[in-house]
Amino acid sequence: MPTSENSIEMIIEPKVSDLGDGFQVRRLLPSMKRRNVGPFVFWDHMGPVEIEGDKELKVRAHPHIGLSTLTYLFQGQIFHRDSLGNEQAIRPGEINWMTAGKWVAHSERSDASMCSCLEGIQVWVALPKESEDVAPSFDHHKKDSLPTVSLGEVPCILIAGEWKGTKSPVQTYSPLFYFNVHSDKDQHFEAEIPSGHESAIYLIHESITLKGQEFQPGSLVIFESGSKLKFSIKANTHFMFFGGDAFPEKRHIFWNFVSSDPGKIEKAKEKWLREDYVPVINETEYIPLPK
Repeated sequence: MPTSENSIEMIIEPKVSDLGDGFQVRRLLPSMKRRNVGPFVFWDHMGPVEIEGDKELKVRAHPHIGLSTLTYLFQGQIFHRDSLGNEQAIRPGEINWMTAGKWVAHSERSDASMCSCLEGIQVWVALPKESEDVAPSFDHHKKDSLPTVSLGEVPCILIAGEWKGTKSPVQTYSPLFYFNVHSDKDQHFEAEIPSGHESAIYLIHESITLKGQEFQPGSLVIFESGSKLKFSIKANTHFMFFGGDAFPEKRHIFWNFVSSDPGKIEKAKEKWLREDYVPVINETEYIPLPK
């Protein structure tokens, strides 16, 4: 089958979601139009927002199963705590990668004394069926540990996964790629999607034009399988480019739980209700199970 160029499958526009205490994010995945892109089942764009008063990020202790979370900041600082005993601040360009596996709980809080503005992306990457019950783990990666790959003329930061032999230090459980693409001048972007991968770009700053259609910041552009991306970008264009292999089984999502087996989600709900778990270190508040 010949490779098509910039072939778009669909466009998703964000919906506003409140994380509590008035802190709002733009949510792209899951949506009514599309549940996932490869193993990426959740996509939140936080900010940019001034961190003060009721605008602070206060994500109290809550649980996960069946996924890995990845937080990547452009501005500000978030402090992570979890039930494994980890406490870790994350700053721009760094990565907090937490694999829930069979169970983990964590909290995420901003600190107005440490930063005035917060912006970043948090994604959930579903685990393949054979890895859904792995032991939970947490890893922090510094900015200078991430490799750079040139896509066309643009040097791009490989946040997670692998691209044509270059690997990020983030340990993933299925084939995927996740790039931060930020051009400081007018350049040409080019990328041929690996065979079998679903793929998308999420626009953060400046617009891009594909086949005569202009897309604005906030748009999630999902491409057809086998598409080859070739387009010009303006100076200061910023977007995330990501994708990977889709799983053969459907992923069920309830609240913060993801699994190929609805029974595991029911057990996780009961566990949280019974408070039958190790608490998050130095955390006294928690989010109750939604009805």
